[in-house]
Amino acid sequence: MIDIRQLTKRFGDFVAVDGISFRVERGEVLGFLGPNGAGKSTTMKMATGFLTPTSGTAVVCGHDVLREPLAVKRRIGYLPEGAPAYPDMTPESFLNFCASARGLFGRLRAGRIADAIERTQLHGVMRQSIETLSKGYKRRVGLAQAILHDPDVLVMDEPTDGLDPNQKHQVRALIREMAGRKAIVLSTHILEEVEAVCTRAIVVSRGRIVADGTPEQLRSRSRYHNAVTITLKAWPGLGAAGVRAELSRLSHVNAVEATGGATPGFVVLPAHGTSIVGEVGTLARARSWEVAELRVEAGRLDEVFRSLTVGNDGGNVQGGIAS
Repeated sequence: MIDIRQLTKRFGDFVAVDGISFRVERGEVLGFLGPNGAGKSTTMKMATGFLTPTSGTAVVCGHDVLREPLAVKRRIGYLPEGAPAYPDMTPESFLNFCASARGLFGRLRAGRIADAIERTQLHGVMRQSIETLSKGYKRRVGLAQAILHDPDVLVMDEPTDGLDPNQKHQVRALIREMAGRKAIVLSTHILEEVEAVCTRAIVVSRGRIVADGTPEQLRSRSRYHNAVTITLKAWPGLGAAGVRAELSRLSHVNAVEATGGATPGFVVLPAHGTSIVGEVGTLARARSWEVAELRVEAGRLDEVFRSLTVGNDGGNVQGGIAS
């Protein structure tokens, strides 16, 4: 559905996007992750035909964005950063304008507008001018125009920016509902978004891909993957130092960190790729510790994100999980 081929964008001497390539199939929800300035929005703009690449191209539903830009735009729903709209229009007039631009008329037009309004819950503000709407409602107007023509490909730049928690939940539910029928790309720096809706994530840093995999694969790179949190009801006679020393002596333990909570406990970090929950549980039973909680962590996406993007030189791997 989407085939990004060595996309590059330079602004003078500055390389914003540096030879990015990836594919997105129908049914995938791809989170395009990176810190501010990593090249996320620039890549999205080139993929949708909004910005001309310095080199490389994007093919959407079999159409090359450079050779067939209108054919690409017909197949894409695009929610750009900030969701610009005519401020003096109402959502009603704006969606009618967008429907005309999309070639929707008659019953099909009325049905698509009604469906977009229902999905984005705009009923109460349809006749207010857009400039008077809250940031969250403006974002929803932008989302409504993006899904108006029921596109095969949906590209969204920070789709939940400015939304309150309830609105975020509604938008994420909508993305999940549409996912089986479309190829969806959402650019974000909000890791919670990726864990909530994405089937796959690409991390970019300084205009290059540094990791590509499922959220589970990315979490498995965390030093906290398979870490065990053990919380005790009370310290045993040997005290905190003694408990830490006992845990540290286990065969596959790399480090032991205090949880920092109000109740006594530690996070026990394993050697990469090993599981230590059995060892920790056996030790606790052998020492008759009063355990309040024993929990295995999947890994921390925020830690992996930082390790990939802070001080990163861009990496040199595309496809699979970058080293």
